[in-house]
Amino acid sequence: MKLFTCAACGQTIHFDNRLCIRCGASLGFRAEDGMLHALTPEGEGGWRIVPQGGLYRFCANAAHDICNWILPAGDPQVFCAVCRHNRIVPTTDPKGLERWRRIGAAQRHLFYSILRWRLPHPTREENPDGGLVFDFLADELDAGGNVVAAAMTGHEDGLISLRAAEADDAVRESVRVSMGEPYRTLLGHFRHEIGHFYWKELVRDPATLEEARRLFGDEREDYAAALRRNYEEGPPADWQDRFISTYASCHPAEDFAECWAHFLHIVDTLETARAFGLNTDPKGHEELEAEVTFDPYHAPNAGRLVEAWIPLSVAMNAIQRSMGQPDSYPFLLPPPVVEKLDFINRLVRGAGS
Repeated sequence: MKLFTCAACGQTIHFDNRLCIRCGASLGFRAEDGMLHALTPEGEGGWRIVPQGGLYRFCANAAHDICNWILPAGDPQVFCAVCRHNRIVPTTDPKGLERWRRIGAAQRHLFYSILRWRLPHPTREENPDGGLVFDFLADELDAGGNVVAAAMTGHEDGLISLRAAEADDAVRESVRVSMGEPYRTLLGHFRHEIGHFYWKELVRDPATLEEARRLFGDEREDYAAALRRNYEEGPPADWQDRFISTYASCHPAEDFAECWAHFLHIVDTLETARAFGLNTDPKGHEELEAEVTFDPYHAPNAGRLVEAWIPLSVAMNAIQRSMGQPDSYPFLLPPPVVEKLDFINRLVRGAGS
């Protein structure tokens, strides 16, 4: 994620900011240029971009303090480029709104990457059979408020479902521990499930499909049987030599989605490091030197990304441990995984161009 500058006063501002802390200007993110803009009020519900920019209004979800994205004042849509994909959202009671705010923040972060790469993201209105739509689902509760049936997170034919309760840290952490996962976040959910969507969107022509099956395996393999085998027998003994995670090893479709998510993790974090001018130069440990001198969103290959990522992630993990926190990136990148990441890099660059 890059840094932004308030056009009204020059203060550094951040992607999720609603107001400039120096001058108090309202801020809105515009999907068309991927920039966070300072705004001045003009007319009823209207805002003008500073200085002397066009007239805009906020996404309708700004009324709930959910979204800070803006649309042209004359746009017939009431929701921004992200929120128009949502179908079922949390309730607007205090607990539901807090969940929705956390979910919405992660979802907008996901769409930042989608827009940077100019990836297709048709709505259900544009593609009724497979357009991208989100349901943020509540658990089924009994009269005492106990969970009878937990909502499921997953993807099917363009529909991404997310268990809204996982916006609560305690719920998400309990699931992570019970599942034996090293990492589980709302943004991670979004990035993984959107990988399933983009398999269908981008892996279509015979040559691309052939290469994908060579790298990840045949996605036509029985999914239910593969998951059952994974939960009963566990991952293969050599999974760390071929896969990014144990879950990736259970089925080719999950391998692709996991690699897609990690590709987004790596690219976005490297852009953040570049924006802050971070570099690693540990004296006596030259193999861990790194500086992000290129735009990760336009990296020529995954090798370039990984070359910078490994030293940076090692440093991030060490800093986390110094604070008594778990590793930020508790994963390894063996050569077969790097090859998969390179395939995804070529896939997104081709789609965006």
